[in-house]
Amino acid sequence: MTENAQPQQTDLPGTWNPADEEASLYQRWVDAGYFTADPTSDKPPFTVVIPPPNVTGSLHIGHAFEHTLIDAITRYHRMLGDETLYLPGMDHASIAVHALVEKQLRAEGTSRRELGREAFVERVWQWKNEHGGKILAQMKRLGEGVDWTRERFTMDDGLSKAVNTIFKKLYDDGLIYRAERLVNWSPELRSVLSDAEVKHEEVEGELVSMRYGDGENAIVVATTRMETMLGDTAVAVHPDDERYTHLIGTEVELPLTGRKIPIVADKHVDPEFGTGAVKVTPAHDPNDFEIGQRHDLPMITIMDEQGRIDGTGTEFDGMDRFEARVAVREKLREQGRIVAEKRPYLHSVGHSERSKEPIEPRLSLQWFVKVGPLAKAAGDAVRDGRVNVHPAEMEKRYFDWVDNLHDWCISRQLWWGHRIPVWYGPNDEVVCVGPDEKPPSGEGWTQDPDVLDTWFSSGLWPFSTLGWPEKTPDLNKFYPTSVLVTGYDILFFWVVRMMMFGLYATGEAPFKTIALHGMVRDQFGKKMSKTAGNGVDPIEWMDKYGTDALRFTLTRGANPGTDVPIGEEWVAGSRNFTTKLWNATKFAMMNGADANAPLPPAAELTEADRWILGRLGNVVDEVTGYLADYQFAKATDTLYQFTWTELCDWYLELSKVQVFQGDEARVTATRAVLGHVFDTVLKLLHPFIPFITEKLWTALTGRESLVIAQWPVADSSYADAVADKRIADVQKLVTEVRRFRADQGLKPSQKVAARLSGDGFAEITGHDEPIRSLVRLTQPEEGFAPSASLEVGLSAGVVTVELDLSGTIDVAAERKRLQKDLGAAEKELAQAEAKLGNQAFIDKAPEPVIGKIRARKETAVADIERINARLATLPAS
Repeated sequence: MTENAQPQQTDLPGTWNPADEEASLYQRWVDAGYFTADPTSDKPPFTVVIPPPNVTGSLHIGHAFEHTLIDAITRYHRMLGDETLYLPGMDHASIAVHALVEKQLRAEGTSRRELGREAFVERVWQWKNEHGGKILAQMKRLGEGVDWTRERFTMDDGLSKAVNTIFKKLYDDGLIYRAERLVNWSPELRSVLSDAEVKHEEVEGELVSMRYGDGENAIVVATTRMETMLGDTAVAVHPDDERYTHLIGTEVELPLTGRKIPIVADKHVDPEFGTGAVKVTPAHDPNDFEIGQRHDLPMITIMDEQGRIDGTGTEFDGMDRFEARVAVREKLREQGRIVAEKRPYLHSVGHSERSKEPIEPRLSLQWFVKVGPLAKAAGDAVRDGRVNVHPAEMEKRYFDWVDNLHDWCISRQLWWGHRIPVWYGPNDEVVCVGPDEKPPSGEGWTQDPDVLDTWFSSGLWPFSTLGWPEKTPDLNKFYPTSVLVTGYDILFFWVVRMMMFGLYATGEAPFKTIALHGMVRDQFGKKMSKTAGNGVDPIEWMDKYGTDALRFTLTRGANPGTDVPIGEEWVAGSRNFTTKLWNATKFAMMNGADANAPLPPAAELTEADRWILGRLGNVVDEVTGYLADYQFAKATDTLYQFTWTELCDWYLELSKVQVFQGDEARVTATRAVLGHVFDTVLKLLHPFIPFITEKLWTALTGRESLVIAQWPVADSSYADAVADKRIADVQKLVTEVRRFRADQGLKPSQKVAARLSGDGFAEITGHDEPIRSLVRLTQPEEGFAPSASLEVGLSAGVVTVELDLSGTIDVAAERKRLQKDLGAAEKELAQAEAKLGNQAFIDKAPEPVIGKIRARKETAVADIERINARLATLPAS
């Protein structure tokens, strides 16, 4: 394919209507195979695998943000000439799918356990085939240039084989083991949850202090979970706490149970907190578990899988944990053992992200990965420079995680997922079965019922999607991948796991760069959520403003590693930018812009031409550098400022004079410059706003597609410091004359006779006609009598502008207009001062918002001074 293979229609509609264009443009790209990567190509590879969204998911604003960044960087590399692969796919999302399908089953009056494992899994596959993957269609709406021929799913046969292969390898190497450990337990799902699926929330509970023992040996402890005292196996105090020195090594009776438990000394205890004595329930609290291990304490599980009290031999057996919390407290109250109660007591409690219930720390027999050697390798790969973390200041967070990893619980008591490939025999045999091995047969052999944590399979994603463990052409060409673009919030849960597995399975890190971005927040910097009422559906904004407007807004806020505030007004502003680009390109085409004409030598161009070409060269350099460094916000802001201000507001206006008043050579040269500049700008903007740029560029150039166009190379041969200085002087002069005209109450279209003179004007005399055109000044005629003047200081001296304003102003109407403007400016000042004087607002609002309000205040003050000065110059009515 070449970028000039199929000329396009050059007719453009009057306005850009995204709804009429985006779907067909995207389908044309897909049908043409622009996104399909070729492993046999000799071009350098550039690979990104999508952070796989859940099969249950739909496109939220966080997805739109991350996917836009990935698509922008892959479009850029495709235009650079790299063999670019952006690989799509989905995660099977065990917990999410279980919760969804089980909810459907409850509505039907049944459950997964009534269906049985095989029927339940079949039901899940049915749901996946009918309803899963909604997000993939929405990715097309976003314009993502993914290779749909390589779409993957973590439960595909190939990926399942990869999971089985690495499990077997880890098991044989002694890096997978089975043990009793404390885990996050969901009584509703009856399964372990990963840390990623537990959200900690501040809740109002109770803190109850109770007395164990009597007389001199009595000791008081406090808890927020009264029911767990039934599983206490010790009381712990600090070894240096003199209040309890005499009790260390003695025993105290545990109320309600009849059991005696020891009083142990442990430095973990904070003597300043509460009474300085803590109850120890090793099977139901992470800190207590550590104390239990240090002191070899019994670990008594007092709850079953559904969170009911079990096996305590007390009257509370069979009660739900929350029912038992109340019952235990009241029983202790009857015995006179409640010493103090504090409620409400605000404390942090882990909740299941899916079922919303409080999770239960619970001792359970599970499968674990021994992460020590794997984590060390993952840390070394960043320390020795094989992998770069971007921005660099995020390295500390990476090392904080990877250097302090605990062994990873990988088993889940679910049915949807990759089943653990371990079989148990009738005589306690344990056999791990690889992908090409047959499981043992015969009476008494059973497979482990658990499935693997979803993060286990997604940890293989960068290489399993390319065909590992087979040595495929894709794996050979596209692994290691080039960059991982992902949020800092899953640095531990996903990124570290991919690093560990990639290095272990292939000997190479799975990516060369980890480019971390922040979270999308609302315009006030608050986290978006349904409960807060500030969530955003990106599809609605795409429908209202167009996909390009949403993408441009997201990338303009994408500073590496920092959160991104977004508001609808900013998307509307980006829509205005696309409208400006559309109108400007159409104007250039209507005036003969020729993108296929060679640029004339610099000596044959005007200073305005050399200025815009010199600036364009700088912009190409800057944007290319920013994209290479994942500085999306700086790249888009540079393009916004150049396109809106320098190109549209200045060069287009200057070029009008050259096209309408120049000779044939001047007109031809100007059209070539216009074509070249818009050709280049559309290429630079394409990674961020692909739809509108594609439509404009194909119309402007007649070539096939921007997707496969070559990325611009900076040309410094047109740089001209003298031209830059003179155009800067022209801009300053025009700006000051426009301001003066506005202050005098002249309409923008009203022509006024004027004389320009002075040392400063002598330097820019050659720009007299463009200046007069831009500010509606006519040449003075005989008998010219100026009634107003202003002086403007330029680089080479002062320009004096004398104007004849006689008969141009209705004094009464002008006074009335100015009074109205003064009232509006004073109101604006009052509103800005009120917000800046509101400490509650200042404490909550992000700095960019506060900065905008400060700027509004400064503008209002300047407007008031300017209007009052103008009023003072008007003659009395």
